[in-house]
Amino acid sequence: MIEITQNPIDIQYVIKSAESSEAGAVDVFIGTVRSKTGNRKVIRLEYEAYEPMAVLEIKKIIELAEDKWKLEGWAVSHRVGTLNIGDVAVVVAVSTAHRKESFDACQFIIDSLKQTVPIWKKEVFEGGEEWVSAHP
Repeated sequence: MIEITQNPIDIQYVIKSAESSEAGAVDVFIGTVRSKTGNRKVIRLEYEAYEPMAVLEIKKIIELAEDKWKLEGWAVSHRVGTLNIGDVAVVVAVSTAHRKESFDACQFIIDSLKQTVPIWKKEVFEGGEEWVSAHP
């Protein structure tokens, strides 16, 4: 399941979408909006995406992960629009037979997503705003 949404992410739905009876491990990454970046107070984040390309790029990342690990299930949901402090911005869930593969695959997916998927983030601070590049 790949989802780009303006609505709050249903974390349990993402996890359920990745679960498999063949899996002994489900690893989940939940990215939230933090209140500070460095020493600057964050007011909100604004995400934009080129959705058709974002979905295709996430599919490529999943295919690469499937080449490296035997994924029993997976799901990715990323929110766009205006997000406030504490809101969930992204959820990645991966299920595999064993925990190490699940941890490794989940980290690979979120790291790759931040590097290559056309989803852009603007941080709005007290006194300014800034488009932020990926943080590999």
